[in-house]
Amino acid sequence: MWILKVIMCVFNGVIFLAGGVAVSVGILVEMNSKYLRTVLDHIKDSPPALAQVGNVGYLLIAVGAVLAIMGFLGCCGALCESKCMLLTFFIIILIVFLAEVAGAVIILLFQPTAQKLLEEIRQKAAQSIKSSYGENKVLTTAWNETMNLMKCCGYNNYNDFTDSPFVKHNSQYPNDCCHGKPAKCTYNEARIENVTGCFDALAKLVKDNSNWLAGVAICIAAIEVCAMIVAILLYKN
Repeated sequence: MWILKVIMCVFNGVIFLAGGVAVSVGILVEMNSKYLRTVLDHIKDSPPALAQVGNVGYLLIAVGAVLAIMGFLGCCGALCESKCMLLTFFIIILIVFLAEVAGAVIILLFQPTAQKLLEEIRQKAAQSIKSSYGENKVLTTAWNETMNLMKCCGYNNYNDFTDSPFVKHNSQYPNDCCHGKPAKCTYNEARIENVTGCFDALAKLVKDNSNWLAGVAICIAAIEVCAMIVAILLYKN
């Protein structure tokens, strides 16, 4: 019996820590996502789903809070031998596990739709730069901060700024399109440097970390299944 309690506490300690990390990351994302939301808000006729991208921080905070509560219930239920807490823990973790499976299935089924949505976003984001960058102060600041943070140029590349108010008035491109060189960033310089667009930079970041993220997701799912099994055994005993 005591072995099950120890295993239960270990599993739920990991879940509780994961929840704390998710909340911390969510707070950091929320504090640094104001420029991203500003960019998204200035994309005209954008798809409704696009507006939710800026709420990733809130989602992480919510998920982290649920994980922390699950870990607390599991540990207390095991140590206090509370059947009510153990049953509540089992129900919550079962719902979370089923939601994760459903989310994975939806992502797999709607990949073609997601590609179309991303292409639509790509076109509208480029249009917003051409029409407003250098004229709309809020949008210009948001793009500057985004490009500086991600070391990228425009949404697609330097061509997004061609014919924009900024280029027309200053006869130059943003310095980020020339890797931040102090010299004037002309069209030829931007073409030679050919700095990666922010969309491709973000996609590369996700791709580079996809294996790590997949491994973490599989580990969490395995821990959840094991925790449910141990919780049921403790509940019956």
